[in-house]
Amino acid sequence: MAVACAVTATLLPLAQHRAVPDGTVTDRSIRAPAAAGADRPRQSPAGDCKDPEASLRPSGASGPAVERIKKRAYLIAGVDQNSFRWGYRNPATGDLEGFDIDLARAMARDILGPEGRVVFRAIPTNQRIPALEQRKVDLIVRTMTINCERIKQVAFSTAYFEAGQQVLVPRGSPITAFNSTLRGKRVCTAAGSTGESELRKQSHGAAVTTVPNQLDCLVRLQLGQADAVITDNALAAGQAAQDPSVKLVGEPFTREPYGVAMNLADEDLVRRVNNVLEDYRKGGDDSGWMTAYKRWLEADLDGITGPPAPKYKD
Repeated sequence: MAVACAVTATLLPLAQHRAVPDGTVTDRSIRAPAAAGADRPRQSPAGDCKDPEASLRPSGASGPAVERIKKRAYLIAGVDQNSFRWGYRNPATGDLEGFDIDLARAMARDILGPEGRVVFRAIPTNQRIPALEQRKVDLIVRTMTINCERIKQVAFSTAYFEAGQQVLVPRGSPITAFNSTLRGKRVCTAAGSTGESELRKQSHGAAVTTVPNQLDCLVRLQLGQADAVITDNALAAGQAAQDPSVKLVGEPFTREPYGVAMNLADEDLVRRVNNVLEDYRKGGDDSGWMTAYKRWLEADLDGITGPPAPKYKD
């Protein structure tokens, strides 16, 4: 990953930032959501969702959003810092690492060149869409599922990974899957996640608790404050790798295509990201999709032969 390492990175919490004379970036406290009539993206019409994974066709051209990033001289990427293998802080080095981190670096290299700077913002699950709407980040690379509800609020790239919701439990648990064995049990999921949406549709009689980040659910499981966690199996596999006292049970009960999310107004950035993904899928250099998969995910999610094929709008 020699090329990837050339990109300078900084981690910031989700907060307002300002540039100072030496080029560094500092933070202020998070602002309240934008008021009605403020700079908010247009909403897609309800009820017109047929294939949410179909994205804008790729282009290497620069438009207003890409030029804004170039003028600023750094890309702001919303990521996770708590998901092992995907976006997490390496305790040995203090650096952010993972599959999503590598992908964000690839975006920065394409827009700003090999020495381009990327600023990472750690964002809770339920703040991903507000962060884009309030323009606190340029894009979100954070195991974010593309679905019909979300494309009304944000724009997505083509899918770069496919996962599914599954149940994580302590070893020896009587829970066997996303089924009636959850009745009367305490189930934890991240607020604003697909897991929360599925539990709203069908809780199987469980008592549901939501938390800001899915890793908080693992902590509750470890402390005996929850009996099961509902989350993407791609994330849960990493949690099971961290803690061998927990395991996945049953089969995935949803299909979760992950995409890079952007502000609805930034169509040129969506096309640019899709252009990057076209090359990334080919894996023609040391930072391609298969290289990243083998480095970060294969140990816990083996048997995957390649990324999902892109879908484009007609």
